[in-house]
Amino acid sequence: MNTFLKRLVLILTIIAIGLFLYSYFVENLFAKRLSPKDIVRFELNDTELEVTYNRPSKKGREIFGALVPFNEVWRTGANEATTFSTNTDLMVEGVFVPKGDYTLWTIPQDSTWNVIFNTKQYPWGVDEQMRPMREPEFDLLEIDVPVQHIDNIVEQFTIAFDNTTDRLKLTMAWDTTKIEVPLDIVKEPKE
Repeated sequence: MNTFLKRLVLILTIIAIGLFLYSYFVENLFAKRLSPKDIVRFELNDTELEVTYNRPSKKGREIFGALVPFNEVWRTGANEATTFSTNTDLMVEGVFVPKGDYTLWTIPQDSTWNVIFNTKQYPWGVDEQMRPMREPEFDLLEIDVPVQHIDNIVEQFTIAFDNTTDRLKLTMAWDTTKIEVPLDIVKEPKE
């Protein structure tokens, strides 16, 4: 066997061993995630919005006030911190949100949720003690939105964009709870 093939086989073997060790000790690349990752996008004209998050399931559990405690910061999903990206400037309840990447955090309560856009990107949603990694000094905005109690049960935590009434909203729903965050696209001045 020539030298090139020997080196290629050696490199491929090292890569395969590395992937196996990473999968075994860090994250099982081949196992189905309990809270699968999802990406939701909204596109209108030149506006592109995107949320990347992980979707835990209800599985018969009591969710808000139990699994997700009231009055405590929640990573708004599971696993990695939930991220929100916009390629255009937005207004959220009168607060200017410049185009860029943010992490989304929430503080659920029975009748309202506090929704937080944070400018720092975090590698994970919680630390070793299961405390949210959010650092308040990087918060861009905090708004309170009312809780809507819905009749049907949403089994898997769901984030979506809703523009059905020509009023763009970022929605979050799980169990029998839903919230809507109003988003206004900042129009560029015409020249």
